[in-house]
Amino acid sequence: MSGILLTQYSGIFIGPVAKILGYLMEGIFFVLDKIGIPNIGLSIILFTIIIYALMLPLTIKQQKFSKLSNKMQPELQAVQAKYKGKKDNDSMMAMQQETQAVYAKYGVSPTGSCLPLIIQMPILLALYRVIYAMPAYVGKIKEAFFPLVDNLIAQEGSAEFIQNFSGASYFARQFSNEAFTSGVTSYVQNTYIDVLNRASTAEWLSISDKFPSLAGDVEHTMSMVDHYNYFLGLNIGNSPSYIVKEAMASGSYLLVIGAVLIPVLAAVTQWVGVKLMPQPQQTSNDPNDQAAAMQNSMKMMNNFMPIMSAVFCLTLPCGMGIYWIAGAVVRAVQQVAINKHIDKMNLDDIISANVEKSKKKMEKRNEKLKKAGIDPNSINNYASMNTKKINGSNSNSIAAKAGKSTMTEQEREEAIKKARAYHDKNAAPGSLAAKANMVKEFNEKNNRNKEGN
Repeated sequence: MSGILLTQYSGIFIGPVAKILGYLMEGIFFVLDKIGIPNIGLSIILFTIIIYALMLPLTIKQQKFSKLSNKMQPELQAVQAKYKGKKDNDSMMAMQQETQAVYAKYGVSPTGSCLPLIIQMPILLALYRVIYAMPAYVGKIKEAFFPLVDNLIAQEGSAEFIQNFSGASYFARQFSNEAFTSGVTSYVQNTYIDVLNRASTAEWLSISDKFPSLAGDVEHTMSMVDHYNYFLGLNIGNSPSYIVKEAMASGSYLLVIGAVLIPVLAAVTQWVGVKLMPQPQQTSNDPNDQAAAMQNSMKMMNNFMPIMSAVFCLTLPCGMGIYWIAGAVVRAVQQVAINKHIDKMNLDDIISANVEKSKKKMEKRNEKLKKAGIDPNSINNYASMNTKKINGSNSNSIAAKAGKSTMTEQEREEAIKKARAYHDKNAAPGSLAAKANMVKEFNEKNNRNKEGN
């Protein structure tokens, strides 16, 4: 793991998310400080409530998906039965189109239930960075390390001394950086704070032993940092496993119980949340059924999530565990309220509204095609031709369906081949543009043949 610099984490994807979360965390901490309760643990709980409040529309959408999914299963299964055993490209394309049409009718997406989880993942990873380097994101906490850091920097041999701290290895590259060796003030300060932020109580006290003149500064800084970091007796920057180890060594068994409760509560609250979440019915056991595969993956994830939560919270900082627990509790409350709300809703009305919405989207699509000089009916005819061909009506060729009976079989095949070649060059297989290109190319070829006759 690379060093976490107090200039904040600079990863391409997680870095910007961490910066945004840092702004939110600092704002929450600022308010708590103004009312006299500046505490990072409480900040994380309030942060969690705000995040899940912002995600409420997605959560509602997820629950609607689960409810509607159960109602549309017969239609999905009918589509799957229609194309059972057919593995050719035309069959797969036609099945995909009809499946998408069913989802469009009900106004849901096969991945609708996954979206909240996908959004949560970068938030979780970014929050990990924020908690591990809280002084980098919350200015009030960083200020607590002064003037100890400035006085410590002034002590001869202090850099070599703190490099022996257990957490200093994470920041080895910073100590060898030219900015540090040349004495750039802000960089040196940040490096010292990075190490002290990861230091154990024993290492903090060792500073007083090594530099007796700093004893007062050490005591004051420790008091301030502990006031910010400790929540219900636990240092949120330390992992439960580390706390258990230290508590067992010192005989603080009450602290052991508190630390163990973090992963236990994380698992229990996750399990409750999963049980409250309505589960969509299984579409089929067909390995080619994407919706069924997605549902199986979600079911497996939901079953393992409580166990994963316990394992992760055992080794990650307690602050992450607090976020996990608070998030599960907030989600559970939301689930109960949303379930009651959706149970009162008329699903037929929702479906009718979705059908109307789908109709408007189709009208917009047709308008775009017309502006591009493409007849939407040609594409629909082609799709219809493919479906009928799949069902065994091979006597009706593509040319016949298009109303072009003057072409020979050889000419039709040649036109189709050339249209497909054009389509493969200019559009993704199976896309709307691809079908439009095929129809357009075919019509152009056929019109030239008619003019020649």
